[in-house]
Amino acid sequence: MAEQAIRLIAGLGNPGPEYDQTRHNAGFWFVDELARRHGGQFRREGKFAGEVCRLHLGGQEVWLLKPQTYMNRSGQSLRLMTAFYKIDLGEVLVAHDEIDLPPGTTRLKRGGGHGGHNGLRDIMAQLGKDFWRLRIGVGHPGSKEQVVNYVLGRPARDEETLIRQDIDAAADLVDRIVGGEIQKAMNQLHARA
Repeated sequence: MAEQAIRLIAGLGNPGPEYDQTRHNAGFWFVDELARRHGGQFRREGKFAGEVCRLHLGGQEVWLLKPQTYMNRSGQSLRLMTAFYKIDLGEVLVAHDEIDLPPGTTRLKRGGGHGGHNGLRDIMAQLGKDFWRLRIGVGHPGSKEQVVNYVLGRPARDEETLIRQDIDAAADLVDRIVGGEIQKAMNQLHARA
């Protein structure tokens, strides 16, 4: 039996060209890749405090969202959109950078803690924690004090290549993910490591 289908894929990041190529915008990179592959176009939507794109994936309508509230207020944008479209939290996939995974490692999971990620922290505060996550590994700088500058910095070329390859691998599985076959997608994605 299929699991609950995904109706909203939110990529986390910070708006503005100065953040485009930073590790913290890996979630934006993922939804941008989905839009590119499937001919979608993001448009600014003030009532959702974000940029949105509607696609047909896996035989169903799926919304892509890039909150434009800055990372630490990502939950505001998700709350507005899920309320408007009556999207259950279990129908949400949040793509985000993950410092606890090395570049070239991406994992799918449901629920869990925020691990110090301010975007996840705000989503949990506003909506709860029972959503799906696509955790895109960007690596750790080595000490807690360096994390902010690290995630707001651009990855080295070889690291960025690994991150982009993982985003491609996850994008290849998106029909399966949105169609409710998340466990199968998870097995395929996790088998790559």
